[in-house]
Amino acid sequence: MIELEVHGLELRGFHGVLEHERERGQRFLFDVWLTVREPRDDSIDDAVDYREIVETVREVSDARAYLLIETLAAVIARTLLERFPAERARVRVRKPDVELDAPVEYTAATAERS
Repeated sequence: MIELEVHGLELRGFHGVLEHERERGQRFLFDVWLTVREPRDDSIDDAVDYREIVETVREVSDARAYLLIETLAAVIARTLLERFPAERARVRVRKPDVELDAPVEYTAATAERS
């Protein structure tokens, strides 16, 4: 088995519990791990294309505004498993510009599906 990784995919999204987060939008960072079978040969036709992973994440994020990044991560993980021949999908959604009472680097939620 091979573990594919896409880390730090930055997309603008309109997710969040607060109304201004859904109206103004903000940056989200996505980290994706997909466990797939090893390609039989050195051909993209026999592998999962990273570009298609990125497009799937973008499509799910753009489809609607999620209140919770937990839900967003879970929907992305489930969609990746539906679209690709993967045994496991793990997705972390990071919110780097989160506004809390104390400074933090980011908040995050991780979902794993198999």
